[in-house]
Amino acid sequence: MTKHISTAYLKRQALFWLGATVVFILFVYVFRSVLLPFVAGLALAYFMDPVADFFERRGLSRMASTIVILLGFVIALVVALAVIVPILVTQANDFFSNFPQYISQLQSLFSRLSLETGWLANYIGINAEDLQGGLNELLKQGAGFLTTLFQGLWSSGKAVIDVAGLLIVTPVVAFYMLLDWDRMIAKVDAWVPRDHVESVRRLGRDINKTIAGFVRGQGTVCLILGTFYAIGLTVTGLNFGLLIGLFAGLISFIPYVGSLVGLVLSVGVAIVQFWPDWISVVMVAGVFFIGQAVEGNILQPKLVGDSVGLHPVWLMFALFAFGALFGFTGLLIAVPAASAIGVLVRFALEKYLDSDLYVGQSEAGAKTPANDE
Repeated sequence: MTKHISTAYLKRQALFWLGATVVFILFVYVFRSVLLPFVAGLALAYFMDPVADFFERRGLSRMASTIVILLGFVIALVVALAVIVPILVTQANDFFSNFPQYISQLQSLFSRLSLETGWLANYIGINAEDLQGGLNELLKQGAGFLTTLFQGLWSSGKAVIDVAGLLIVTPVVAFYMLLDWDRMIAKVDAWVPRDHVESVRRLGRDINKTIAGFVRGQGTVCLILGTFYAIGLTVTGLNFGLLIGLFAGLISFIPYVGSLVGLVLSVGVAIVQFWPDWISVVMVAGVFFIGQAVEGNILQPKLVGDSVGLHPVWLMFALFAFGALFGFTGLLIAVPAASAIGVLVRFALEKYLDSDLYVGQSEAGAKTPANDE
């Protein structure tokens, strides 16, 4: 009888949480077009909560801490819009307009070197003239694809920046979320079924640890790398150095992708711009090698650590999946959702490995007398 009640109870619990999950997903999908400023405000509040706690420990009230943080954010945003964004707009427009020309010059340089040295025919057995037509077509298609991709990303970025509601609503949402953060957590904790409160708290701590390690830790790493790459490439005199450096840093949350994309773009531009000055090309490449060394040996161990547990393939899948389902809002929630799903899957796997579904009825029965003794 007890087993029957337990099974019915578990089924009821499973149906409840499954239904709640479905309702939540439907809610996000239906209102995805208006959720962006609210999700951005929530993310900003989550990111800044440790800073507010720090100010509180120094004697400031929660209200004063929140006001100081939001004022700092608004000032930084105004400075960025007034100084950095115009430079990025100019560099982006120049980059998009000159990108096909850069590809064409790289192709011409590659073909000329192949004809002069004959290394293709000597080592690979391919005639450079025969390769020229196919390479031309390939580079033309690749240039068209990348130009369209970057223009699409830039248009989306401009659309986000141009939405006045985002700039107005996000700080307001972040202010109230940050102000009431601890009370909201306590209220949610009070709603948890008492029979499962310890398990839910454990899951909450694990999810928070994973998200904090990635969003706060990796986010800080991306900002540091983007600043380093942008300054380093600008100092070397590279065209579009600020744009390429910031872009490479901001996509560094996907391991190796940011540095690889930045390295390819910057070295390609450097070859066209500085050829035949190989020292300048090596200096440009050296910026990314130094950045990778600093990231791997200092930033990642100190700011992120080994507790994140997000596999790069799972992270990229989450970004594509949530981006396709929910648009730009999906990109914002992809990493936290992937972190939470990863923790829940590990928890479910742990329970499964400890259940008779895995060990079998005979093994589970064999454990009972030993436990009774």
